[in-house]
Amino acid sequence: MACECSGVVRDNLLALGHDAISCDIQPTDAPGPHYKGDVMDIISDGWDMLIAFPPCTHLAVSGAKHFEKKRKDGRQQEGIDFFMKFAELTDLLAEINIPRIAIENPVGIMSSLWRKPDQIIQPWQFGDEAQKTTCLWLKGLPPLKPTKIVGKGEFITTPSGKKLPKWYSDNKSSNARSKTFPGIGKAMAAQWSAQ
Repeated sequence: MACECSGVVRDNLLALGHDAISCDIQPTDAPGPHYKGDVMDIISDGWDMLIAFPPCTHLAVSGAKHFEKKRKDGRQQEGIDFFMKFAELTDLLAEINIPRIAIENPVGIMSSLWRKPDQIIQPWQFGDEAQKTTCLWLKGLPPLKPTKIVGKGEFITTPSGKKLPKWYSDNKSSNARSKTFPGIGKAMAAQWSAQ
């Protein structure tokens, strides 16, 4: 799992008996196999599946009001370049042949800069009462099948009149907001490791 410090997907794969490791420049939140460093250091170690969660801080539409400043100072281009490292791995002519790749990101600029996602999912399709529109770009993997449809969770209205999911409003840090919901992590592990 590239750019995963939570260990959510890694731990679900390990529970199913698979060899899995998470990788991030941050330490892991949960004990388990984790490479703290640049994922490109271990990308050619013979993996048969890569699930990448590139940082969305400079790419997601939720931060669109900051895009102009981020374009000017280069942060957005850095985010695009890093995302595209994973996108280029999906090219059949890539030097590193990982047969199964998923790239996860919220709705953002990559849908227009690169291509539309293969699938858009929500946590409430996988047993977690929350709304978080999540895009998946897939190579060699099928779209995820919903496992348990539940309610969409609570919403709040901000003073400016914007409607936000309560879980999102309650979690102010980008690290907390970027974590994979448990139901999605379980579905990724169960459905994609069976391919």
